[in-house]
Amino acid sequence: MLKFIISLLFIQGCDDDSDNESSDSASGDVADPNYEDDDPRPHFPNQNELNDLIRDLGLPKSGAELLTSRLMEWNLLGEDCQITMQRNRHLEFAKYFAVDGSLCFCSDVNGLFHAIGIEDDSSGWRLFIDSSTRSLKAVLLHNGNIYPSIPVAHSTQMKEDYDNVRNLLEHIDYNKYRWDICGDFKMIGFLLGLQGGFTKYSCFLCLWNSRAASEHYNRAEWPARETLEPGSHNVVREALVDRSKVLLPPLHIKLGLIKQFVTALDPGGETYQQIRIMFPKLTEAKVSGGIFVGPQVRKMLASETLEKTMSGLEMQAWKSFRAVVNGFLGNNKEPNYKELVSNLIKAYQKMGCRMSLKMHYLHSHIDFFHGNLGSTSEEHGERFHQDIMRMEQRYQGHWDTAMMGDYIWSIVRRDGSGHKRKCCSSQHF
Repeated sequence: MLKFIISLLFIQGCDDDSDNESSDSASGDVADPNYEDDDPRPHFPNQNELNDLIRDLGLPKSGAELLTSRLMEWNLLGEDCQITMQRNRHLEFAKYFAVDGSLCFCSDVNGLFHAIGIEDDSSGWRLFIDSSTRSLKAVLLHNGNIYPSIPVAHSTQMKEDYDNVRNLLEHIDYNKYRWDICGDFKMIGFLLGLQGGFTKYSCFLCLWNSRAASEHYNRAEWPARETLEPGSHNVVREALVDRSKVLLPPLHIKLGLIKQFVTALDPGGETYQQIRIMFPKLTEAKVSGGIFVGPQVRKMLASETLEKTMSGLEMQAWKSFRAVVNGFLGNNKEPNYKELVSNLIKAYQKMGCRMSLKMHYLHSHIDFFHGNLGSTSEEHGERFHQDIMRMEQRYQGHWDTAMMGDYIWSIVRRDGSGHKRKCCSSQHF
């Protein structure tokens, strides 16, 4: 059965290649200029190339062993290929992880970086800590997002609270590396010891009074918060990280801006009703509360139909929101980004939007944001939840060093052969 499937895939691949060649010849373009196939002789993959294929297919160990055994049975592999290699593929990287109670963590970050083959430069990485419905995770994200995410801690039993986050930082020896920190505002509150919920002094940079709604738009300068001393101004715990290491999250600020825009709309107006039509699966509570995710915001920004339903004030606020997203909160930072943010604040004020904490950072602490927000965003950490989900399902509750080592193996590619192959869109080291 497997041989029949591979034969079908081979025939389909040949048909696709012939179609691509005809289309390329018709257009005069080549899909991949690095792909060369001048040698008509068959190629027998070596171990590295076989691992490359298994990674691209996302095969578990059992599937990888089955594929390798069939290919060896048909004499389609090089002499150095081994079936049992897939069984122990996690061991190379699993030794850099350890388990303490319910927490699986990286016990030797320097050694892991060296084993992967990249430079151990703590200034080139940022630490992302967040929880999903399944687990609490700590991930290293590369500044510039050239390399894939490297998990350094994972737990399915630890909840997202101050004590667990402190325990996690101690296990990965954060004080030694002192990476920059990115995450949502709830996690930033844990890391800086701030009281949760709708508090009076929720900003960690100044004593912004969240209750003084009449002053929010008229006042940008507030008394600076000199220290994060427990017992004063809604600080309840000792800070776990230096606040200068905190990276303000552009994705969550973007979601906060769209939330204030939607909640300020007239529920009976055309714009609000058009949003309901665009997302029929969303509940009325989520739409009325302005609860959206990144892909939904991008869909709204690309919709011309939505703009046609907007009134004058709504259109002005929407255009200013798009300008800030494209010119400041993404990969591009326009020279006049401060003017774009100022126009957004004014437009939101005219529309009657409430000044939230996320808008406050744009209004009063624009200089605290780092240079290119796209290269230090927390969005890539949010995507890691999707990347690790398949690995969590594969191990079915055995979330230990073997799973972490297998995940690292799946993102490392070491193909030193001279055989040319078509590039894969997956991100690897």
